Amino acid sequence: MKKIFKIIILFLLVSTSISAQVNKYGLVVIEMEDYSLLSKENDSLKLVDLEKVISNIKLDIVYATPNNFTGEKIYSSPKAFLRKYVAISLLGVQKELNDKGLGLKIFDAYRPYSATVKFYEVYPDKTFVASPKNGSIHNRASAVDLTIIDLKTGVEIEMPTPFDDFSVKASHKYTDLSENALKNRKLLKDIMYKHGFKSYSHEWWHYNYKDWKKYNIMDISFEELIMLE
Repeated sequence: MKKIFKIIILFLLVSTSISAQVNKYGLVVIEMEDYSLLSKENDSLKLVDLEKVISNIKLDIVYATPNNFTGEKIYSSPKAFLRKYVAISLLGVQKELNDKGLGLKIFDAYRPYSATVKFYEVYPDKTFVASPKNGSIHNRASAVDLTIIDLKTGVEIEMPTPFDDFSVKASHKYTDLSENALKNRKLLKDIMYKHGFKSYSHEWWHYNYKDWKKYNIMDISFEELIMLE
């Protein structure tokens, strides 16, 4: 079945004059030239800047700093991009939270495939870091890492762990937590599910959009995306 799927993808790419190649893991990875062509043909494939789509959203893009598990600056810019309709769904989350005096803080959204390769080199544990053999849903711009903040103070509400805590405490199944942390984790999960996102069992902060399989893996730099704006 996987071979048939890859053949179909390659046929579609050829039929639309796309030049993408299958990498050593058998993955089709879209780069800038191909993305430009595909997104012109299909508006739903476009990547949008979350700060331009969702008012008063807060960003804390740790991979644009050395303050992350790799100890290195991975992204050139502290930006957050998602597919157009994924971003619109996240806008629904933000509006509902705003009615409660709360809002979203984004840690990560679209992630270039080359960053996924780097992450796995540093920390080759498939529970918390996607393998380059499969790529990450972040590479499809259909996953988001996030938490909730109090709008008045800008302070994160209590959650089970900090972001990128690679321990059992980050799991949705872990319950030896304060009542407040359990309540807040449930609040985030319930509202994300309501707007079309699904949780990842090992990380309370990670959510995948329901239609992520519709989108290709990409390796487009933040500089290239910013130039398109």
